[in-house]
Amino acid sequence: MVKEGIVLGHKISKKGIEVDMAKIEVISKLPHPTTEFDFKVIDIRGAENYAADHLSRLENPYANVFDPKEINEIFPLETLNKIAHNDPSTPWYADLANYHAGNFIIKGMASQQKKKFFKDARHYFWDDPYLFRTCADQIIRRCMAGQKAIDILNACHSGPTGGHYGASYTAKKVFDSGFYWPSIYKDAFKLVKHCDSCQRQGKVSQRYEMPQNFIQMCEIFGVWGIDFMGPFPSSKGNKYILVAVDYLSKWVEAKALPTNEAQVVVKFMKSLFSRFGTPKAIISDHGTHFCNDQFLRVMEKYGVTHRLSTAYHPQTSGQVEVTNRGLKRILERTVGENRALWSDKLEDALWAFRTAYKTLIGYTPYRLVYGKACHLPHEIEHKAYWALKHANFDLTTAGDHRKLQLNELSELRDQAYENSLFYKERTKKLHDDKIKNRIFNVGDQVLLFNSRLKIFSGKLKSRWSGPFIIFEIYPYGTAKLIHPDGCNFKVKCHRLKHYHGGDLPPLEIPDVTTFPKDQ
Repeated sequence: MVKEGIVLGHKISKKGIEVDMAKIEVISKLPHPTTEFDFKVIDIRGAENYAADHLSRLENPYANVFDPKEINEIFPLETLNKIAHNDPSTPWYADLANYHAGNFIIKGMASQQKKKFFKDARHYFWDDPYLFRTCADQIIRRCMAGQKAIDILNACHSGPTGGHYGASYTAKKVFDSGFYWPSIYKDAFKLVKHCDSCQRQGKVSQRYEMPQNFIQMCEIFGVWGIDFMGPFPSSKGNKYILVAVDYLSKWVEAKALPTNEAQVVVKFMKSLFSRFGTPKAIISDHGTHFCNDQFLRVMEKYGVTHRLSTAYHPQTSGQVEVTNRGLKRILERTVGENRALWSDKLEDALWAFRTAYKTLIGYTPYRLVYGKACHLPHEIEHKAYWALKHANFDLTTAGDHRKLQLNELSELRDQAYENSLFYKERTKKLHDDKIKNRIFNVGDQVLLFNSRLKIFSGKLKSRWSGPFIIFEIYPYGTAKLIHPDGCNFKVKCHRLKHYHGGDLPPLEIPDVTTFPKDQ
């Protein structure tokens, strides 16, 4: 049994703890450290002291470590791009490949980031030299990145077996080919959007029409719309119908004509002016029978403004187009099988059209022009109320009643104007709510829809031409286009769509105001 011991220079026994005197004696006899070694300093010339001479000439890399420095607030753009985009030369699966190939992980990740990283890493495995992923459908696909992924996407979209399908089908074809990367759907959408062949296909959708702009007149016979109908089957030498309609009262004038030349148009317009007065404006299309020197001289002589509708946009002269359709419908139902009698039925069709109720104005055109209802033949035959009263044959009573009707005429026309305005505003709202808001700006590249293919169809022919550059924007949905070869023309913007493709040669574009299409 141990009765005493020494721990850390102290003796422990039954007497207690005391200093070990033997250890103190040994320490006191040790020599002083400065006297342990004997050395002598001998001077050596610098030329002979090669080591010291060489060390003295070296630059000290730590000389300015503790010097105060300013914080660098400006970084090169290349450095920021590498930080922000993780250096495009590095594939997206670099961290996963390092983990599976060499068991390396990124340092400094938070616990949540590590949890997500290991959760994602379970779906990947390394088969030197490629990384593969086991997808949700239990199919193993090779991970791709960079230009190789884009080449695969191009092959699946526009290659011999691509078929130029949409973004979803193109991405699924890549999956079926055994390849994978996270942004495949986004890249496929971008590829299809910029595909030149895909942009040149399709038709003009109603959703891509421009906001509606209606023509509202406040004076009767102030603006007329004119247009030709035909050619029809020959009827007493006539093949065409020249139609004119007033924009406020909807009063229609029409005449059967053998030709659609400028001379007959001028003669018809002079007859119209002599009966209803000279209007402020005439609206027509770009037909050669309206756009000629003879017609222009007549318009200048009478002080009438000639307005032209935009090419391939019948909505500009929509009032006369609707009237044409109405007259044609009446003639189709009245001529029967003998279509050569249509010129004889034209006056009856005009009578029926003028006395028909128009929802737009709330009255018949006849009443707005003459201030009273038109008496029809069947009213006398079947003894209508007015036909039974002798007051109609009393000149004094009939005269007073007619004066009252004429005094009410202005009020009727004002009410018709308000009805028309309300109807057009409501129609515009219903139309604009269904369309997609598109904004075109000066300098945009666009494709133009070829409307003539509806008349002269071409199989397998693209309906879109261009690209063109927008040279100027007008406030009512019209744009002036310019082609790199120098030609320019005006079109309605509903026939345009943005072109996402290569750059065109720069053009001198003036500083003009651009208007959003919803104004």
